[in-house]
Amino acid sequence: MVDGRAAQAVPAKGKNADLPVRAASALVMVAVAGLAFWLGGIWLDLFIAGVAFATLVEFVILVLKATQRQGARLAAVTAGAIYIGLAGYALTSFPLIVVIGVIGAVVFVDTFAYFFGRTIGGPKIAPAISPSKTWAGLLGGTVGASIWVFGLLHFIASVDGPEWSGRLLDWLQLGGIGAAIAVAAQAGDFLESWIKRKAGVKDSSNLIPGHGGVFDRTDGIVPVALLAAATFGAAL
Repeated sequence: MVDGRAAQAVPAKGKNADLPVRAASALVMVAVAGLAFWLGGIWLDLFIAGVAFATLVEFVILVLKATQRQGARLAAVTAGAIYIGLAGYALTSFPLIVVIGVIGAVVFVDTFAYFFGRTIGGPKIAPAISPSKTWAGLLGGTVGASIWVFGLLHFIASVDGPEWSGRLLDWLQLGGIGAAIAVAAQAGDFLESWIKRKAGVKDSSNLIPGHGGVFDRTDGIVPVALLAAATFGAAL
C-alpha cells in the first residue's frame, strides 16, 4: 500500500505537462516551414505538396475509420482528394505574398478565436461536433483575420500600392474579408472535427508530438486557400 507521504511525493501530471514537447514540435515546424519559404521556388512547392499529401493520407485514414460502406468511402475519398488537392495546387500557384497571407490569416483566426473563446465564453456554435467552438471565438477569429489583412495591406502599400484611405467603406470591406476568412477557417475545423468524431479519434494522427497530425494543423488552411483562389482567380 502506498502511504500519504509517498503519494504526495509523486507529482501529478498537470494539464500543461506536454508543453515542452508541444513547444519543441512547434519550433521544428516553424523552422522547416521557414526554411521552405526562405528557399522558395521548387523547394516551397515541394514543401506544400508534401504537406498536402500528408493531409490527404490522414484524411483517407479517418474516412476508413469513420465508415464501413464502400460507396461512402469512395465518395468521401474522392471529395477529399479534390478538396485538398485543389487547395494545395492553389497555394503553389499563388505569389509568395498570398501564400503568406493565407497562412498568417489562419494563424490569427485560430489565436484570436482561442483567446476570445476562453475569455468571453458563451453559447457554442455546434457542441455536438466541436464542444470548444463558441460564437465569441468566431468573433475573435474575425477580429484576428481583419487585423492580419489590415497589416498585410499596409505592408503591400508601403512597397508598391495606394495608401490606406481609412474610409468607412474600406473598414466595412475589411471586416467582411475578416469574417469570410474566419468562417472559412472555422468551417474547415468543423469538417475535420466531424470526421474525427465519426472515426472515434481525438487527432488525425500522432505524427507531430503534442500537436496530433498534419490535418489537425491544416484543416483551416485548406478552405482559406480555396477562398483565396476564388478571390484572386488562381489558375485551377
